[in-house]
Amino acid sequence: MILTLGTELIRWRNHRNLSQLALANEANVSQRHISYIENGRSKPSREMLMRLCEAMFIPLRERNSLLALAGFSAAYQETGLDEPVMRPLLDALESMLQTHNPLPALAVDRFWNIVKQNSASNIFFARLFDTEEIKLINRQEGVVNLALLTMHPQGLRQYIKNWDEVYPLFVTRLSNEVNSSGDIEVRQKLASYLKISELATKDLVDLKTGLMPVVPLRLCVDGKELSLFSIISTVGTPQDITADELRVECFYPTDESTRDYFTCASFNAQ
Repeated sequence: MILTLGTELIRWRNHRNLSQLALANEANVSQRHISYIENGRSKPSREMLMRLCEAMFIPLRERNSLLALAGFSAAYQETGLDEPVMRPLLDALESMLQTHNPLPALAVDRFWNIVKQNSASNIFFARLFDTEEIKLINRQEGVVNLALLTMHPQGLRQYIKNWDEVYPLFVTRLSNEVNSSGDIEVRQKLASYLKISELATKDLVDLKTGLMPVVPLRLCVDGKELSLFSIISTVGTPQDITADELRVECFYPTDESTRDYFTCASFNAQ
């Protein structure tokens, strides 16, 4: 199948479960115009294409791809966190992570690669894995992938006591992020992580749970049982692809013994 602007717009509309009429209403255009754009009879203006992207909540990276298919230049840049223009975002990110000490907190990109983490997260992972184990799990020099580190047989999975309970929910969370982004490359990455981790891809489904406010991770570390849940944050008004794809995950204890583990002097002295 030849990739065209029309076929990609149809893919996104179907991905968002929108009819042509529903999309037309959201974008404040006629259904006929939507039809003409999709079948190639009409070429949308840059403004119209951006309006359709907004109506379908298409991520910034994918908007650039659609603009390119229509013959327009990219609207959004992908800037490294270490670039001067990103300093306000980086400062906020560093403040958020370090303020969360002595509890673990980290930031990941669209592939769930860890791009920043606080000292508590560094200490915690160092207690569980040495450098060679991290390399073995991630198969990449200098990259630590949170999804793979969690699911790999030699990763966090071996420490999680309630793995059978947590695994379907964890995979569902990742697959929902994939579905929200609509990014084919990210979907392929997740499938490869599942394959490397020797986990069944049949579990890549949108499960509907919610019997509990949270399902904690119950880990056995240093002879102690720890119980943690996490809260994930995103950038509110991103106008850069890096910012749009950034996720910050902060971990919290569900009991006093877990809190004591992370606040004790012996943990923070590592």
